[in-house]
Amino acid sequence: MGYIAIQINKASGNDAAMSAHIERTIDPKNADKSRTHLNRELIQFPEGVKNRTEAIQHRIETAGITRKITQNQVRAIRFILSGSPDDMQRIQKEGRLDEWCKDSLDWLSKEVRRENIVSAVLHMDEKTPHIHATVVPIVTGERRKAKDEINNGKKKYKKKNNAPRLCADDVITRDKLKGYHDHYAEAMAKYGLQRGKVGSEAKHITTQQYYRELVDKNEELKEEIQSREHEQQEVYEKVRDLYDRKDEAREKFLNMDKYLHQKEQEIATVEAKLQKAKQDYEPYKAQEELNLIHELFPTMKEQLRIADFCQKIGIAFESAKALLNGKSLTSKIFSFFSPEHNQKFTAEDVRLKIENETNNPNKLRLSLNGMNILDWFGQKYKELQEKTEMKIQPKYPKMKIGM
Repeated sequence: MGYIAIQINKASGNDAAMSAHIERTIDPKNADKSRTHLNRELIQFPEGVKNRTEAIQHRIETAGITRKITQNQVRAIRFILSGSPDDMQRIQKEGRLDEWCKDSLDWLSKEVRRENIVSAVLHMDEKTPHIHATVVPIVTGERRKAKDEINNGKKKYKKKNNAPRLCADDVITRDKLKGYHDHYAEAMAKYGLQRGKVGSEAKHITTQQYYRELVDKNEELKEEIQSREHEQQEVYEKVRDLYDRKDEAREKFLNMDKYLHQKEQEIATVEAKLQKAKQDYEPYKAQEELNLIHELFPTMKEQLRIADFCQKIGIAFESAKALLNGKSLTSKIFSFFSPEHNQKFTAEDVRLKIENETNNPNKLRLSLNGMNILDWFGQKYKELQEKTEMKIQPKYPKMKIGM
């Protein structure tokens, strides 16, 4: 029996860096680009809202908050929901992934209120399927800190009439964090997932925290080397003064030199990790510029996704360019490659056109003879499986021998 996996983090500012990761405007190194098209939004944005960053601000502006929101207030909380890798792969193979997504969002809606969940994205292009859910911590009722102050006799507090307010601390108290793990385990029991050990010391750290820890460790090692070099110098002076104990002093000196060499190698390793962490973190600085580009050209992101998809399935650049300009392409026969099924399929009397999704006009799809080509791939793959099964059936019925 596997385990549930929940990671809960406060977001800073508009959480643009995490939006880049979730929306794949920057490709993470641990993601398989050939499967990114399988990622999907589980919650539709309100009309006029184009991305996760805008969805956070839209919820705050429409919640009816009357209190002033300060610069340092937490505007969003990130929930990452998943399970043990082997169990998530099993759930996917059993065809229960959609059911798991629904049950996970139903559980989160009961815990934090459905209207506070402004974004939920299923990632299928990493090793383990998981959901990134974004919660804006809008709460009502008496402030928890004010209630504590009354109990301690520090001040008198005039209770307000359940006015909505932004308060992350009320959403992720110690008791609530424990409750989230307990209740999610109950909701996931039907999938063979259970709660991990209570009080486990395992922790998740952010890229920024990892970077800071590497910097701190690097400084500590440098200070230790300086200290050891001073000791080495003292030992060297004693070698000159204690010639009659030269063998013992020489051995200590050589050991000290060996120790310093080892620490220098550790410094080199840490500095290499620092450089890699800096390179991995650098692309996120461009997120604000990308957000501005997407705001000025809202259809660009979707057109780039379709162009990349056309290239993967075997459509030439000039043909993809014509399709994106609104033209239809026809051909007597054409072969397409399905990355999802790792298989080539052939179609006759082909008519290709890029159209808007029926239920989401902001999304584009490639249609083959009026049918979504992804659905066509699935249909052709099913036909191929049926033909394969027919070929392996015995040609003649078995003879029944008896008296």
